[in-house]
Amino acid sequence: MEDHTQHQQAGPEVQMRIQASFDRQGLMTHLGARITHIGAGRVHIMLPARAEVSQQHGYVHAGATSAIADSAGGYAALTLFPEDAEVLTVEYKINLLAPAVGDHLEAIGTVLKSGRTLTVCQLEVYGVQDHGERKLIANGQQTLIRVNRTAE
Repeated sequence: MEDHTQHQQAGPEVQMRIQASFDRQGLMTHLGARITHIGAGRVHIMLPARAEVSQQHGYVHAGATSAIADSAGGYAALTLFPEDAEVLTVEYKINLLAPAVGDHLEAIGTVLKSGRTLTVCQLEVYGVQDHGERKLIANGQQTLIRVNRTAE
């Protein structure tokens, strides 16, 4: 299995822009998610497994799993665009391959094709144990549209 920790970091300006945008996401804050890697065309988001994000059987809820996957892909796409650009998800499909178990989940968004208007990303979510064992629990694909940043 590929070691997902060995990918090159994005430059400091890109990292600051992505982190600042992520910090404005109320849902990610509510879930307790955090970015653990920002690279050119690749972002990792970690979500601790805890009762607040679980479903009735004790697994991490598919909604939380999908949310971190969507955000990881969106931010992966955004790393490749200039400061005046934003992205919005047009559509995504996710396959839930196994119950979402682990000490935390790690969502990885990777740009497959970056275009002027549309960008396509691969989405992966792993259940990770503290001792290092990783299991792919979801995968998917996402299409994003590039838009101009609006005045805040």
